[in-house]
Amino acid sequence: MSENLLGSNVLVQVAIVVRDIEEKAKAWAKVLGVSVPRVSVTAPEMESHIRYRGKPTEARAKLAFFDLGEQVRLELIEPMGAPSTWQEFLEKHGEGLHHIAFRVKGMDEVLARLEAHDMKAVQRGDYTGGRYAYVDAESFLGCILELLENF
Repeated sequence: MSENLLGSNVLVQVAIVVRDIEEKAKAWAKVLGVSVPRVSVTAPEMESHIRYRGKPTEARAKLAFFDLGEQVRLELIEPMGAPSTWQEFLEKHGEGLHHIAFRVKGMDEVLARLEAHDMKAVQRGDYTGGRYAYVDAESFLGCILELLENF
């Protein structure tokens, strides 16, 4: 058996980048037979300490979450224009699957293991109760990974 580079196999999120979050949230709610979730906006850089490709950015996004089972959430992300992995994805690929997320412990150690396999963090930031990192794993896995570490 090979080393678990993430130190975890707990999938917690699948995320889709969209152009119009209200429209797509209604569509997903209809498909899933649930209520349309509340749309929130990410915190500004001064609170989130967001870094994109190593530099501070004013990137923000609208988010909506659907709970799917006990642990997994479907996340819709509408970028709000500033440089970010979300905006870059939308410009390159249009709407679609942006990332899958795993809960991790020891973010810096996990990132170092992934970097040793040529998977580098492209965006990092904080949220209330934790931090996240998006890792460019497209050439290795065919998608972006998001690492979520709660405190």
